[in-house]
This record gives sequence, structure tokens and C-alpha cells, in this order.
Amino acid sequence: MTAPADPRLEARSDLAWAITVGGIGVILFAATLAFSWYYAAALFLLFSGMLLGVALNAMTSLLGRVLPWPHPLRLALVCLTLAALLVGIVFLGGTTIADQAKVLSDTIKSQLGNIKGFLDRNGIDTSFFDFSAATQATSAPDGGSTTPTQAPSHSLPGGLPSPSALASSGGAIVSQTFKLLLGTVSAVGNFFIVLFLGLAFAAQPAVYRSGLLFLAPAKYRDQATVIIDRISYTLERWLIAQITTMFAVFLVTWIGLAVIGVQSSFILGIQAGLLAFIPTVGAIIAGVIVVLASLASGWVAAVSAFVLFLGVHAMESYVLTPLIQRQALDIPPATLFAFQILLGIVFGVWGLTLALPLMAIAKVMIDYFKSDRSTEDAAAAI
Repeated sequence: MTAPADPRLEARSDLAWAITVGGIGVILFAATLAFSWYYAAALFLLFSGMLLGVALNAMTSLLGRVLPWPHPLRLALVCLTLAALLVGIVFLGGTTIADQAKVLSDTIKSQLGNIKGFLDRNGIDTSFFDFSAATQATSAPDGGSTTPTQAPSHSLPGGLPSPSALASSGGAIVSQTFKLLLGTVSAVGNFFIVLFLGLAFAAQPAVYRSGLLFLAPAKYRDQATVIIDRISYTLERWLIAQITTMFAVFLVTWIGLAVIGVQSSFILGIQAGLLAFIPTVGAIIAGVIVVLASLASGWVAAVSAFVLFLGVHAMESYVLTPLIQRQALDIPPATLFAFQILLGIVFGVWGLTLALPLMAIAKVMIDYFKSDRSTEDAAAAI
């Protein structure tokens, strides 16, 4: 016959176990945060590839309602169609896009200079806009007119530059060229990484779904199955709705600006459609760019472009979103905007761009656990 255990010893043992488990949980949570912080760019890159795969899979599934072909054939048809559209745009409108992009860049720079001059004339300090510190003028000792500071001359007799000047200039050229090459290689590499991941995910979605479920403990595998399927379904519907919205914004903006007579209407429509992927913030940025570019055509064109921007924003917010977006994803605008600003400050452009799909995943999980908890409480009450 065994003696009864001391309750105080049992309480101490439970407390020690709780402290140990809690400490391990805190350490694991801190390690996860540190890992996410240091490798945020790589994680966002992987998430972008996953989103591309979900989009391709959604379009393949939609095509399956019309053509009952095997999944690989439908995916190949979708990819070939998208590639043909891209190649057609590049070959048919590549010159127009390049010309309009150059005109738009020059126009935006000119309008920003005009705004800076207007603020200067009205006594507003705009020195923080001036990035050309090397060309700043210095005042003369007698209070006369200002003259630019001249760099000391390093030249040989006959006007030839000295070896030190050649070495300095050559080093600067090599450094800038190296930075440009690294930036270009990084951008192209990221593009192909996202493209490869998207194609890999879309080609065998069942394989990666099974792999995710295998990582979950067997005790919670049924719950993980429901969560993953709901996340996949929500992201697919949202991406299809988002692509439809982006195309509508592009088309209306392009046609409207062309009717108004604004230069670079096509490239402005493209940027408005692409920025429509970022809710709220993207529309504001697109509107500012459209109005600045329209100022070059006069105040009437600028006011008309501003009215067009308000109309497009109203169409997106009060027509397209309630019709197609609301059925895919329902997140309060203030909550989404706050989450966008938070991720944008912490992670930059990546966080701002991918805030909505990340919040969609979080919302699906929260809704699932809330409904599961409600079901358990109702069963306990019965």
C-alpha cells in the first residue's frame, strides 16, 4: 500500500513544470522573432513565390470549369497565355511604354522642382529636399552674390588630368557600376526566384500541402488540414478578385487620362493598376503621381485628373470591393491600414505590399480558433 503523496510537493512540481514550459516557450518565441527579423527579406520572397503559385493554381482551377484537362496541361496553357500577353505588350507597346516612362519621369521631376520653388518663395524651408550638397553655393565674404564652390584642380600642364584625378574618377565609376550591376542582378535574381517558386507550387500543390500537413503533430493534423484548406481557398478568391480590380483600375485610368489629354496616360494607367494591389496606400500614391503628371498639361487637366482619381477610388472602394472583394475577404479598413503602416515601418516595401495577404492568413486562423472555441463552449454547456 503506497503512502499518499504530499500535496505541497505536487504543487511545487507543477509550478516547476509550468515555469520550465513557459521559459522554453518564451525562448522559442524570441528565437522565432529574431529569425523573422534577420531573414525578413528571404521570408517575404518565399511568401511572394507562394502567392504567385496560389494565383496560378486559382486560374488553372477556373480554366478547369471550361476545359476538363489534366492539371499540368491547364497550368501550361495558363502560363503560355500569360507569357504571350507579356511578350505582346513588350513588342507592341514597348517603345511607347519606354517613351512615356521617360516623359513621366521628367514631368515628375519638373513638378517637384516647381513645388520646391513655390515653398521656398513663401518662406518654407525645403533644404531637406536638396540632395545636391556638392553643388551648394557659398556666400562671398563681402556679402555679394553666391558662387559655387570649386573643387581644387588636379591637372598637368597642357590641361591633362593628373594620375590621382584619373584614379579617383575611375574608382568612382567602377564603384557606381558595381553597385548598379549588383542591384540589377539582385532584382533579376529575385524575379526568377519568385517565378520558379510560383511555378513549382502551382505544378504540384498537393505535394506541398501534404508536406505542410506532415510537419504538424499527428494530434492536431485534422485541425491543420482545415486551416490550410481555408487559407488556400481565401487567398485564391482574394487574388482572383484583386487581379480583376487591378485590371479595372488600369483600364479606367488609362482611358480617362487619354480623354483628358494627359501625356503618358498608358504608363500612368499601368502604375495605377499595379499600385491597386496595395489597398489604401497604393491608391493614394497612384493619385499623387497622376495629379503631379497632369500639372504639366495645365490646371484644368490637373483638376480633371484629380476628379478622375476620386472616381476611380470610389469605384474601387464602393463598387468593386463590395461586389467581389467583400466575398473573398472582409477586414475593417482601419485595422488593415494600421497593420499596413506597422509592417511598412518595420519591413519597408515588402511589409507594405504583403500586409493584406498576411492579415488574411491571420484572420482565417483567428476565425477558426474562435469558432472552434465557441463550439467547445456550446458542447460543454449542453
